[in-house]
Amino acid sequence: MTLHPDALAAFLSGDHGAPFTLLGPHPTDDGLVVRLFRPDAGAVTLVLSSGERVEMTCIDPVGLYEATVPGEWPGSQYVFDVTWRNDKRALVHDPYAYPPLLSDYDLYLFGEGRLLYSYDKLGAHPREVDGVRGVNFAVWAPNAYQVSVIGPFNQWDSRVHGMRQHESSGIWEIFVPEIGPGEIYRYAIRSRNGGYRVEKSDPYGFTAERRPSTASIVADLTYTWEDETWMQARAERPLLNQPMSIYEVHLGSWRRNDKGEWLSYRELAHALVDYAVDMGYTHLELMPIAEHPLDASWGYQITGYYAPTSRFGSPTDFMYFVDVCHQHNIGVILDWVPAHFPKDGHALSYFDGTHLYEHADPRQGEHPDWGTYIFNYDRNEVRNFLVSNALYWLKEYHIDGLRVDAVSSMIYLDFSREQGQWIPNPYGGNENLGAIAFLREMNEIIHREFPGAVTIAEESTAWPMVSRPIYLGGLGFTLKWNMGWMHDTLHYMATDPVYRRYAHSEVTFSLAYAFSENFVLALSHDEVVHGKGSLMGKMAGDVWQKFASLRLLYGYQHTHPGKKLLFMGQEFGQWREWSEDRSLEWELTDWPLHRQLRNWVRDLNSLYQREPSLYEHDFDWSGFRWVEPNDADQSVLSYIRYANDTDDFLLVVCNFTPVVRHGYRVGVPLAGRYHELMNSDSGLYGGSNVGNGGGVVTEPARWHAWDQSVLLTIPPLGVLILKLDTSAALEAAAQAEAETDDAAVFLPALA
Repeated sequence: MTLHPDALAAFLSGDHGAPFTLLGPHPTDDGLVVRLFRPDAGAVTLVLSSGERVEMTCIDPVGLYEATVPGEWPGSQYVFDVTWRNDKRALVHDPYAYPPLLSDYDLYLFGEGRLLYSYDKLGAHPREVDGVRGVNFAVWAPNAYQVSVIGPFNQWDSRVHGMRQHESSGIWEIFVPEIGPGEIYRYAIRSRNGGYRVEKSDPYGFTAERRPSTASIVADLTYTWEDETWMQARAERPLLNQPMSIYEVHLGSWRRNDKGEWLSYRELAHALVDYAVDMGYTHLELMPIAEHPLDASWGYQITGYYAPTSRFGSPTDFMYFVDVCHQHNIGVILDWVPAHFPKDGHALSYFDGTHLYEHADPRQGEHPDWGTYIFNYDRNEVRNFLVSNALYWLKEYHIDGLRVDAVSSMIYLDFSREQGQWIPNPYGGNENLGAIAFLREMNEIIHREFPGAVTIAEESTAWPMVSRPIYLGGLGFTLKWNMGWMHDTLHYMATDPVYRRYAHSEVTFSLAYAFSENFVLALSHDEVVHGKGSLMGKMAGDVWQKFASLRLLYGYQHTHPGKKLLFMGQEFGQWREWSEDRSLEWELTDWPLHRQLRNWVRDLNSLYQREPSLYEHDFDWSGFRWVEPNDADQSVLSYIRYANDTDDFLLVVCNFTPVVRHGYRVGVPLAGRYHELMNSDSGLYGGSNVGNGGGVVTEPARWHAWDQSVLLTIPPLGVLILKLDTSAALEAAAQAEAETDDAAVFLPALA
């Protein structure tokens, strides 16, 4: 035996940090020594590429074998003929015969934080090396002195596949032959810090066991996409002047099967997509689907940033879901969480015996509200991990955008902290300079690498220029949730209509800042959880008024400048507060009022996509003009939405009281007949059929800013959407309609 006793002892105890210096082939004065450690082997024969067979000597009964052969380095072409202790035999290649597969340039870029697609290098990658199939593993653990990959393929023994460290980068690497997709694995880490030992799932793992199990699983991401038409169109069209009606979904509770079980990605690819198409949504926004251990976290406490949750299927199953969405012209946005991560011991926390991904000081590294860790955005490798993760979803899964959660908590060092609980930046301010730099870098790279993809910020403060370009000093997001509009509007709708005259500014104030950002008007899951009740429950009044108020709210949302988002279940008026552990109350759609409410949302989405005035100028004043914003006494709003062609416009009138407003005069820009495109009080939607007989004709009476005006009957808790008829055919139809003398019943025009 040529091993030093101390080295042997360190190895057998699992403490040897450089196993490549012991195992595999090593030149000596007597020839080439080859060593193998397999405690499950009963006998081993070394088979050289020439066919020569050399019996290996067991130099330690634990399972260490050695053979000396004459000659030079044989490369990786030799194999071990192993007779296992169960008397089965197999030919096994030597993992210690392969050189590193990561290049010095890869390691350099990773250390600089510029290895954009680092997931191509780190993690577990099935590949062929010198004609041998296997998996290359790589993990960043700079403060470990020993790292091994363990799994059923080595009986979870950390001594069998100890990894090689690239000291310059802190990355550990090994190629393990004869395994492939489906293998379960973890990293066994022994730290230089205080004797810390732990088994970790792979930060770059592409899939993982279903909770409560936590190991990573080797995955092959090969998939044949059929969405080329969508992807090309996405890259070419300017999204900001396109319709965007988003359906926010939690996959585990949207709908369940008859046994109360989750639907799979592939089942959802048809049930959910068909529903979204029927309802007229343009995008699905999925609450976080990256792997997470706790259902009740809704996915916001992520342990596997690169792994679509195995609750609903495999990575390729999720690819199929996205592919089907695109084939049906539905975009997919992921809720993405780079703000914090949980303290679960198997994941990122205290990864190598140090606070590697998070700050060590709890005043910077711990989130006071959520009991989680905050990423250290100043560390190159951590920033690289997150940027690469964003690119991963966009490239490998063809995701169309990322909604970035909790941006406010990222950019403020004193977020939810009292004085003395936070550390100022080097200039004495409360701005998190590292997080700001990260967000700008992420947005810049995404917009460069994936034209047409969107990033959406959930940011609830007055931080300026969140959705403005980086070169202008902005954060670079495409869009920002309008949290002020959401809170003000819902508070207003919860107010008894008798008192709304005193809160009128809550539905007009949003226009004071509507074009300061590129806003999404979100009625999201945040408003129907934690005891807040459902949207239906928030509406003031009796049951009829609640339904009417929801129709009014959705009509106001769809005609207000900004893109649209509605959380699942609210389209048909779910009564119960949302819970992740049960399906939506689909049985409600058997009842007329709920079904009619859903029809209203469907028809609003249809109108929204048909009328350019509702989306072409969402982010500048040229697409909006108040007619009358100040009628607080009657709680009535009226405004106009303009398309690029200013002769193409819609007149919108909202009545936020249950009182019918007869003879209500509204000024209009042009003379003619204004057709009632939509009326939320139509009997088709569960209303009382108060309306204007399908339309009204202007009178030469100056009102507001124009020489022409119309007299309207505005339904109770209703919204009217009217459009000037410009064709002779419509004039003839209007005349015929007038002759029917059926002014009490409204029939919407939804061609």
